[in-house]
Amino acid sequence: MKKLQELILESTTLWDFPTQNYGDKPHGNNKYKGVTPAFVIWNLLQRYTKEGDLVVDPMCGSGTTIDVAKELNRKVIGYDLNIVRSDVKKNDARKIPLEDNSVDFVFIDSPYSDNLDYSDDKRCIGEISCEKTEFYDELEKVAKEIHRILKPNKAMAWLIGDQWIKKKFTPTSFLLYQRLEKLFETIDTICVTRHNQTSNTGLWHNRARRFNFYLRGYKLLFIMKKKSEEETAKPTKLKQKKIELEVAKERKVFEEKISAEEVARRIKKHEREFARKLLEPKPQETKQRRKK
Repeated sequence: MKKLQELILESTTLWDFPTQNYGDKPHGNNKYKGVTPAFVIWNLLQRYTKEGDLVVDPMCGSGTTIDVAKELNRKVIGYDLNIVRSDVKKNDARKIPLEDNSVDFVFIDSPYSDNLDYSDDKRCIGEISCEKTEFYDELEKVAKEIHRILKPNKAMAWLIGDQWIKKKFTPTSFLLYQRLEKLFETIDTICVTRHNQTSNTGLWHNRARRFNFYLRGYKLLFIMKKKSEEETAKPTKLKQKKIELEVAKERKVFEEKISAEEVARRIKKHEREFARKLLEPKPQETKQRRKK
């Protein structure tokens, strides 16, 4: 276990922490189901926050984010449906009770299916299978709340794993990312090695080799930021080009429509003139009628 003074920032996109904790003090509860490695949060707060910043964890579980943030002199609020300590506030992550643009950083380690019993609360998203669209719809609601409370240009980090169960693989992380990229700009993606999971035994490794499947060896950490109002309002070069092409296309359609209408109008005009000439009496016929 690394001591506090020995900690250094990770410099690659592969993070491997053999233990959940660092230093002499506990950070969260390493017996808690799905507990986050404290060093993950330490790295994120060192890179994307400064002392006095407000950090929020909408699904803080045993409070690892709270402990790391306080140690680094950050303000912190932790929410969860399942309360295991007094400094965690009971709340649904789909409706965070904070003002718009008020938070400096958000960390979330969400369920990635219904594989763990996180809470007895039926509102828990961990009660929904990742094989259902509803699962991603509910996580997107959480993402929209995170986007709402974040200050412009500030970052958030979302840790999530994939699922392989009953001979079926579900790319939970990628399906979630498709939702997140609609709201945030991606800073980077980190691969976090998994340790201490119940399947990390000789028995399970032998089964994986024998029956030709893979054990989950990592989670993905999406680091993303909320765009500033100017960036949101100002189209990118690619978007601007698409807009120009659409405008040109609409103009061409409009011009073609006008030309077609003009042609039709002229044809009708000529038809009327031709019909009028056919019906008009010839000069000789007019003289003969007068003589009679």
